[in-house]
Amino acid sequence: MTKIVSSPNCGNSPKMEFLKAFNTAFAKGNVTFLTESVTDDIVWTVIGDKTIEGKEKFTEALEKMTSEKATELTIHQILSHGKEGATNGLLKMQNGKQYAFADFYAFQSAKGLKIKAITSYCLEV
Repeated sequence: MTKIVSSPNCGNSPKMEFLKAFNTAFAKGNVTFLTESVTDDIVWTVIGDKTIEGKEKFTEALEKMTSEKATELTIHQILSHGKEGATNGLLKMQNGKQYAFADFYAFQSAKGLKIKAITSYCLEV
């Protein structure tokens, strides 16, 4: 089971709650939730590693990642404004590795919850 630790926020932002759920799904390997949360033309740029384009490739990349299990997700910050959002935190893995991350999101629209682009920075610590 993955332990989730999240800093409190104002609690009145649907996008902030969505980003918390999105990051939780990532840590738990919930590929279905993640895939349903992005547009068909999603672009995921993992800085220094790769760019993944399209929902099919996004899903394939997520499925490959499910072999590494997270034991704990700590979310330090969740930010949201209009068509943009961001999170940062720490992932602790079952194999003992830890990763600090910062993800920047572009939403399809200011009111919608579908993600059209993600830029990820990830560093083993």
